[in-house]
Amino acid sequence: MPFQNTITLPNHKRGCHVVTRKLLAELPELGEYEVGLANLFILHTSASLTINENASPDVPLDLNDALDKLAPEGNHYRHLDEGLDDMPAHVKSSLMGPSLTIPIAKGRFALGTWQGIYLNEHRNYGGSRSIIVTIQGQKRPDGRRYGQFS
Repeated sequence: MPFQNTITLPNHKRGCHVVTRKLLAELPELGEYEVGLANLFILHTSASLTINENASPDVPLDLNDALDKLAPEGNHYRHLDEGLDDMPAHVKSSLMGPSLTIPIAKGRFALGTWQGIYLNEHRNYGGSRSIIVTIQGQKRPDGRRYGQFS
């Protein structure tokens, strides 16, 4: 049976942020699934989701620096209604994407050892961000749950 929930993440400063544990804390239902797929979809056009290295604290900083070089702020855009950081945020969001599909195995996201889920906040003052999580899969036949971080 499919499961769907909306998770609201609090305001994050501009940049790339590993939010895997925050998402897992809001998804105890994940532990019910033996196998499946989780789709995460962010309901915003100036923030994005991606999967990348979760070990080095330099990776999110370097990733954000690279995005700033690809889509710099400035008045060279036509769309300036919401500030100089708005249109570059739309470009970055389009480059990174609004959604992820992650396999589920034994009640966990089947991520690699060094992989984490990132919220990429592309605005200076983006506010809270809502993510719809849809899970489709096969639940454990015994009705029990796997441990959350096991």
